[in-house]
Amino acid sequence: MSTETPSAPAFRYVAVTFDCADPAELARFYGDMFGLPVTYSTDDFVFLGGDNGTAGLGFTRVPDYRRPTWPDPAQGKQAHLEVGVGDLDTAEAHLLARGAVKPDAQPQPERWRVLLDPAGHPFCITTLA
Repeated sequence: MSTETPSAPAFRYVAVTFDCADPAELARFYGDMFGLPVTYSTDDFVFLGGDNGTAGLGFTRVPDYRRPTWPDPAQGKQAHLEVGVGDLDTAEAHLLARGAVKPDAQPQPERWRVLLDPAGHPFCITTLA
């Protein structure tokens, strides 16, 4: 009996996809934030990614999409991104001008800031990463 294990297939991280009501709107927001171009688009799905095969972000239309209500647990946040920045105040102002919203709840604003994207998904900006 052989003790060899078949080799595992190769896996690579490709993307995170966000549910939303308007994929084009959310793709514009994140495309501006990360400088990523649209590499695929339909009425119900938009994918942002680099030309060199780097990981990207997807946005898919959900007909009855319900915005997260963070920090209220009534409609969970589902997931969130941690985004590294050079300066919290500058990055925050830039993102707020482009449609982000800053909720009142800020657990450690000197270390990171919680913002909401145009579809209500929380994400954090931080100088720690």
